[in-house]
Amino acid sequence: MRNDNDSWDIKTSVGATALFVAAARGLAARDPQALAVDRFAEVFCRAAGDEWAALFAADAEQTKNHPLRAPGFGPLFQNFQAARTRYFDDYLRSAADAGVRQVVIVAAGLDSRAYRLAWPDGTVVYELDRSQVLDFKREVLADAGARATAERHEVAVDLRDDWASALRENGFDPSVPTAWLVEGLVIYLTPDAQSQLFETLNALSAPGSWLGIEEMATIDSGVYAAMTTPSTDPDSYDQGRGAQWAGLIYNEGKTQAVQWFLPHGWSGAATGLVDYLASLGRAVPAGKGPVGHFDPSLMSLATIRK
Repeated sequence: MRNDNDSWDIKTSVGATALFVAAARGLAARDPQALAVDRFAEVFCRAAGDEWAALFAADAEQTKNHPLRAPGFGPLFQNFQAARTRYFDDYLRSAADAGVRQVVIVAAGLDSRAYRLAWPDGTVVYELDRSQVLDFKREVLADAGARATAERHEVAVDLRDDWASALRENGFDPSVPTAWLVEGLVIYLTPDAQSQLFETLNALSAPGSWLGIEEMATIDSGVYAAMTTPSTDPDSYDQGRGAQWAGLIYNEGKTQAVQWFLPHGWSGAATGLVDYLASLGRAVPAGKGPVGHFDPSLMSLATIRK
């Protein structure tokens, strides 16, 4: 379970979720009609070794019980990650087309957009995360011969600390428009921490700034209790991973980003994940409830502009 002073690296706790979603992106990219292709996702997993590398081995037998191989959960979660990647890729392209040249990826994890998107000249991308995560990413991409397609700045900081000052110290200019990306983060924040995040984003955003954010609605308390209880079935594909992941979530009532930012002079809207998947031709089967501790009906993606 989470606590206010917990710590992690790329293979533990919140950090390990970056590898899990990278694996999902990498597997989804193998689909001939992939919604999005992150060519570095598989690179990260192979570098991490163990089960992450095994997922991409020629012999899939050794990972047949991995959650991402499960018939119900695996394809659904891979589609989610591919759709989320596509949504925020398009969001950043739109912000760049609008003239925004300063990008900040909050809790960047294994995000590779500074390397794989075609950024306009003069674009600066700031990546905020713990040093252990940024170190792993930098070393893996260097070994792979990858080169950033924008001016990239690492900001090694725990987001529970004064990350705004760290961002400024690394060259961030709050007087020019910024495209913020907050993906896969707020579910791991308390309501107070989320409010503080929103206050800081608003204070650092000049007119013309953009915010792309992913959110999840509060889970029913009974459902959440079941989610955090590991299965007693020794043959379950889940192997207790869903319960471990659910335990990382702060499942408390939070104000949705659109509701918070609109009264502060921003405009925008959220799109439910189920609706977005349907618009891409990947509709979730009717009547399909939570699968493997994942309920797409709770997820939303939002674009907000100042």
